[in-house]
Amino acid sequence: MKPSLPQGYEISTSPDRLDRALIHQWLSTDAYWAVGRPRELQEAAIEGSLNFGVYETATGAQVGYARVVTDRATFAWLCDVYVAPELRGRGLGNALVAAVRDEVAALGVYRIMLATADAHEVYARAGFAPLEEPGKWMVLGRA
Repeated sequence: MKPSLPQGYEISTSPDRLDRALIHQWLSTDAYWAVGRPRELQEAAIEGSLNFGVYETATGAQVGYARVVTDRATFAWLCDVYVAPELRGRGLGNALVAAVRDEVAALGVYRIMLATADAHEVYARAGFAPLEEPGKWMVLGRA
């Protein structure tokens, strides 16, 4: 079942709607995986990704964000999922992750990966599960 977006909010993949300064502020100051991320690096990440914004319909203000790094054919990496702290617990994150899942699946991508330290339940609701064979996977770089 797809979580419904709470009334008064919308999701868009339009890059023109992104509040890049706000996204950088959120991630570089409040997201454990991106604290201290330079603005230039965040801009490059946005430019090379499929981006999702959650917006208040009445004001157009951005209240959430997610980024997908993908070849748009076989593989995608979901990252930088963030909902404004004052709006957490209202279902925005669940709806955002489901929208990402559906949009990426519509491209024909059959594998979406992610890493999380504390939001397993949010992703599980959208169908994500732990790796069945983590011993097959390898990584190069920092954790």
